[in-house]
Amino acid sequence: TGPKAHPVAHAGTRQLPKPSPPLSLPAAISYPPSPPPRRPKTLTSKDAAKLTMAPGDTGVEQPRKAHRVAKSGAKVRKKKGKCAAGDDEGGERKNPKAFAFRSATKAKRLQSRSAEIEQRRLHVPIMDRSIGEPPPFVVVVQGPPQVGKSLLIKCLVKHYTKQNLSDVRGPITVVSGKSRRVQFLECPSDINGMIDAAKIADLALLLIDGSYGFEMDTFEFLNIMQVHGFPKVMGVLTHLDQFKDVKKLRKTKQRLKHRFWAEIKEGAKLFYLSGLIHGKYTKREVHNLARFISVIKPIPLSWRMAHPYLLADRFEDVTSSESVRLNRKCDRKITLYGYLRGCNMKRGTKVHITGAGDFSLSGVTSLADPCPLPSAAKKRGLRDKEKLFYAPMSGLGDLLYDKDAVYININDHLVQFSNTDDNNASKKQ
Repeated sequence: TGPKAHPVAHAGTRQLPKPSPPLSLPAAISYPPSPPPRRPKTLTSKDAAKLTMAPGDTGVEQPRKAHRVAKSGAKVRKKKGKCAAGDDEGGERKNPKAFAFRSATKAKRLQSRSAEIEQRRLHVPIMDRSIGEPPPFVVVVQGPPQVGKSLLIKCLVKHYTKQNLSDVRGPITVVSGKSRRVQFLECPSDINGMIDAAKIADLALLLIDGSYGFEMDTFEFLNIMQVHGFPKVMGVLTHLDQFKDVKKLRKTKQRLKHRFWAEIKEGAKLFYLSGLIHGKYTKREVHNLARFISVIKPIPLSWRMAHPYLLADRFEDVTSSESVRLNRKCDRKITLYGYLRGCNMKRGTKVHITGAGDFSLSGVTSLADPCPLPSAAKKRGLRDKEKLFYAPMSGLGDLLYDKDAVYININDHLVQFSNTDDNNASKKQ
């Protein structure tokens, strides 16, 4: 089998091509208009990501990974915010008050919760047996030694009365408003003093050293208050100027705040005293603390409302000097002055004096208010000043009471000396 032989024409013959049939053309030929040229499609970044070409392969689409929905980031937070605000897919905002509940279980849960909140607001009516003006609001300032209790009382007294207090001794009564008086008392560090202060406190200011943390004195006083009826409690953080690192200070504040909430309740008020300026706390921080003290509402405790008790702001020994001279160990007669709280007190009632024992009353007398309210004070003359404070033991005011004497402080321009007979005779000569 060799290569294919080509046809060979014989000599004397000629092979002619076959004639093609004649074409029959119409008179007019109309062609359809040609379409406009198509522009090449431009690929976006999303389309380009879909086409992944393998090396050496042309025009074949390869499989790719499935799209993973983002679970964090700015877009996700924005979408969650829209969903929480009540936007639907179309972007139309819904009014939650204009539609009924979609779930019966959720409606029942919300109804029971609203009923529970309403029941919590209802309290048993408490009988108020106090007569006349309410007594001063007792604020006990408690804290470990060297935490700033006396300095805080001095700053609060300066804020209310514009008077500088040299020494904090005994109860200090100040007028904080038209119908409100506050009585400050520094709690001693011994256990007996804590028990006595917890019995009469309407508000307890717990001072905490921010640079050191909570101490055992604070926890002991909290346990004592739980036994004697828990009053209002506010915390005050001091010594915060010893922190030089702002981040460490912020973490310390947060840690002490949550520890304070664990002892009292969630959301208990905690104040911060950042530092000292010229030996005093800043005026703005003292002002904020004084505003909370002035508007706080005391909790009426049933045991206190049913029993009379008195916080003595001063006392006098009225025993005759002759009896004391004959026998220094004779029975003494003591007169105690203070605001009566609770119910009424009768003559001959047995009373308990802390640290001394039980005694019987020989008499009870009603006296004029040494620190009256501005609304209840009578019309005073030009020479009478408004009394905004009363602290006989601390030496703040017109009278200073010592153990065996009473000192009267009179200004020089108010002193009027009477002329004696000798002076009159010398003038006549």
